Amino acid sequence: MSNEGSGRNASSFILSFIIGGLVGAGVALLLAPQSGEKMRQKIKELAEDAKEKAAEYTGQVKSQVNATVEKGKGLFEEKKSLVTAAIEAGKEAYGKEKEKLAKES
Repeated sequence: MSNEGSGRNASSFILSFIIGGLVGAGVALLLAPQSGEKMRQKIKELAEDAKEKAAEYTGQVKSQVNATVEKGKGLFEEKKSLVTAAIEAGKEAYGKEKEKLAKES
C-alpha cells in the first residue's frame, strides 16, 4: 500500500514540476520583448508541447491504474480461493463430526 502511495506522490510531483515549467516558460515568453508574430508562434509551440506532455502523462497514469487494478483482481481471486477452500474444509470437518456423534449415540 505504501508503494502505491509513493507512486502517486511521485506522479503528483512530476506533474507539478511539468506544469510549473510550462507556466514559467509561458510567463517568460509573454515578458520577453518580441514581435507579435514570433510571440504567437512561441505560444503555439508551447501549447503543443504542453498538450503532448499531458497526453504522455495521462498514458502513464492510465497504465499505472490498469496495473493496480489487475494486481487487485489477482489478490481478490487468490483470497477468494483461500476462503472457498477454508469453507469447504469447515463443511467437511462438520460432516465428519456429525457422523462421529451420530455413531456414538
